[in-house]
Amino acid sequence: MEFLRGVGPQRAELLNKELNIFTYGDLLQHYPFRFDDRTRFYTISELDESLPAAQVRGRLRDWYTEGEGSKKRVVATFTDGTGSMSLVWFQGLTWLEKTLRREGEYVVYGKPQPFNGRYSIVHPELDNIHPDHELETGMVPVYNLTEKLRKRHLDSKAIGKIMRTLLEGAWPHLRETLPDELIQKYRLIGKREALWNIHLPQSPAWLRQAERRLKFEELFYNQLRLISNKLLQKEEYPGQVFANTQLLKHFYEHLLPFPLTGAQKRVLKEIRTDFVSGKQMNRLLQGDVGSGKTIVAFIAMLMAIDNGAQACLMAPTEILADQHYNGLKPFADAMGLNISILTGSTTTKRRKTLHPELQEGKTHIIVGTHALLEDAVQFKNLGLCIIDEQHRFGVAQRAKMWAKNPVIPPHILVMTATPIPRTLAMTLYGNLDISVIDELPAGRKPIKTVHKYDKHRSEIFGFMRQEIEKGRQVYVVYPLIEESEKLDYKDLMDGFESIQRAFPRPKYEIGILHGKMLPYEKDDEMQRFLRHETQILVATTVIEVGVNVPNASVMVIESAERFGLSQLHQLRGRVGRGSEQSYCVLMTGYKLSSDTKTRIETMVRTNNGFEIADVDLQLRGPGDLTGTQQSGLMDLMIADLAKDGPILTAARESAQKILDEDPHFVLPQNAPIRNHIDALGKKENNWSRIS
Repeated sequence: MEFLRGVGPQRAELLNKELNIFTYGDLLQHYPFRFDDRTRFYTISELDESLPAAQVRGRLRDWYTEGEGSKKRVVATFTDGTGSMSLVWFQGLTWLEKTLRREGEYVVYGKPQPFNGRYSIVHPELDNIHPDHELETGMVPVYNLTEKLRKRHLDSKAIGKIMRTLLEGAWPHLRETLPDELIQKYRLIGKREALWNIHLPQSPAWLRQAERRLKFEELFYNQLRLISNKLLQKEEYPGQVFANTQLLKHFYEHLLPFPLTGAQKRVLKEIRTDFVSGKQMNRLLQGDVGSGKTIVAFIAMLMAIDNGAQACLMAPTEILADQHYNGLKPFADAMGLNISILTGSTTTKRRKTLHPELQEGKTHIIVGTHALLEDAVQFKNLGLCIIDEQHRFGVAQRAKMWAKNPVIPPHILVMTATPIPRTLAMTLYGNLDISVIDELPAGRKPIKTVHKYDKHRSEIFGFMRQEIEKGRQVYVVYPLIEESEKLDYKDLMDGFESIQRAFPRPKYEIGILHGKMLPYEKDDEMQRFLRHETQILVATTVIEVGVNVPNASVMVIESAERFGLSQLHQLRGRVGRGSEQSYCVLMTGYKLSSDTKTRIETMVRTNNGFEIADVDLQLRGPGDLTGTQQSGLMDLMIADLAKDGPILTAARESAQKILDEDPHFVLPQNAPIRNHIDALGKKENNWSRIS
């Protein structure tokens, strides 16, 4: 880096530390995050507040300083013959006053805003016009920078200059990384042209082409790596063959509590195909709350046990582990199978009998939390490991479960009730086979969702009374946002008191549940609600994941504007678990942002978790959605999963086709792929990087 003209040792060190840029390749992939359009000049009379920014050429008449302390500012008058405007600065005032020239000719650039009957630009970019000073024109790149870089005069303009030097020098050495066939099929521009035009675009049209080409390439190599890993896993890792089905038949004929949906049958068929293939299964099972994933998991366990193997189910919290255990125990007992539970609160005394039972194979199924990962937990023959809510467990933890069977790694089934948009699933779980349960069990009615404003509260109380008269129960949920726990707690207590006034004892019993309560108090409140001793449970979001109460038919969400879409959807999933019609009421104030309106409208329009997840992805972006910075997903430099779904689909199909035809890239037409991967070296895990 330091040998590049305009960089030198000190700047190279700064780029290393501040932006993680060590090589020419790193620098080329430090893409601009936006462009300033300097292709045209405006006159002051043409300015309009709808312009994101404008460039004006004119003269600086005079300036003065006003205000005190933090409000101190320099205000200048700028004219161009068609009118005059104000320029305002709040920072760097001493330096400014030394450098500004009265009657000097300048180009100013910034966002025009009307103020006191004329336009003004706050903190404009100011370029001095004189013969030996080159003005910026065209589409000017703006790069992500840090304060330290700016202080050392490494701003976007400086980075742009360095980039031009690098591109001019690197031009003969930049090689094509995609096969001709793909370039022609998708009408992509070449790699060199793309890199030049992403940093120094010749026009807006060239910039669009450069973005399209680089996004496709990045997603293509991302998918190539994920699919290759999946194929390699299938070649390298054998799986136990589960061919016997006696237990399964017995369960189907005598004990299945309800007919399976078409989606459940389809998923079980996919799992069964994996089990008899002789290869290790790595499958993601997606299904909304209440879609019947647990029964599918149990039937998969039966297939394993039928063939002399043991099964385990790992959940992220004790509440979820208990719920799975309590849900599966009646089935296991009816089948004559031994099922145990292991969590952080399992006593030492119980562990002393539990560990040997597992090791000797007396325990067929074990449900637990992270406690299952402990070295002391050993199996006779672990054949199937089911992981619930995968995004809460890291790759290292999954690998630890693999090691629990040193002979043949267990089959892995990952379950999630968080619907993941298709584009995200392709990148986050592209190395897993994906199964989806996309229909609700028979007899379940879709939850009716309505949006009401605060003035409708008495109407909602009346509706709650009607439902309670029918013998149903109601949740009322208040938001909890860390910044102001005092305020939120007050909201909850105020709400609780107004509900107590509207639903007086002894006719109504009301429970309360919040994060400040001790675990046993929370459990006690939840159990009272479950036993129907309380009709209304006023709670914070601690009930988001938790106990299944089929009799609860109404979910009222207070201040719904303060919740994210996926959280609203998860909360709504607490009702609608029985055969009765259930309702979700979203209460909000009147002032709603456009994003909030979209969230509320989406909730009212659809119950489909995947549709909701797609909207959420567009509103929040992938990082927020997964809550993880998972490598392979967040390593994307230019592609945006919320917007680039069609490009991702094309990239994945292309990668799949090439790997099917030529898995080792030996055909001459795939030489660019082979050369690119070889140049990166085996250490580099992400093939979408520039060599």
